[in-house]
Amino acid sequence: MAVSKKQQACVNRYIAGKYDRINLTVKKGTKQALQEAAKDKGESINGYIKNAVQAQYKADTGKGIDL
Repeated sequence: MAVSKKQQACVNRYIAGKYDRINLTVKKGTKQALQEAAKDKGESINGYIKNAVQAQYKADTGKGIDL
């Protein structure tokens, strides 16, 4: 389903106001490996990475974190 430019601009404004962005740089080929691992688990790459960060944060601090 196509999204209009106006709709996308609205979504982008919402995201900018509600979320922080973290850029992740990885070696060539790593992105593809992560995408495949995420797909195997039925997740997006974003969800896959967020779950990994949540697990590591809990292991390090003993606390949960809402991403």
